[in-house]
Amino acid sequence: MGRPRTPILTREGIRAAALALIDRDGLEGLSMRKLAQELDVQAASLYSHYKTKDELLGAIADEVTAGVDVSGFETGDWRHGITVWARSYRAALTAHPNLVPYLAAGPGRRDEALRRADAVH
Repeated sequence: MGRPRTPILTREGIRAAALALIDRDGLEGLSMRKLAQELDVQAASLYSHYKTKDELLGAIADEVTAGVDVSGFETGDWRHGITVWARSYRAALTAHPNLVPYLAAGPGRRDEALRRADAVH
């Protein structure tokens, strides 16, 4: 049987399924094998998109962090900027509370977190 015309897996789809799994079962509930079962594929198929589970988690963290609104700082009013940023950051964390331990474990080395920090600082 040949390859399907439309790919079964995409990086976006894998991230979405992994985040849903984390939201449901916590960080400890995410494994590449369990994620593959959720997506109805073999675990080896995931590794052509993400080399490691940590790479996948980093991509998920970047995606969640990218949703944090730092546009309030563009006005020059730091109080407004902090308010917009804090509310948006809180919303991102409350939407995915099971991801918080991963986000807190090393935000300084993720590109998207650094971009957000630059905007805040």
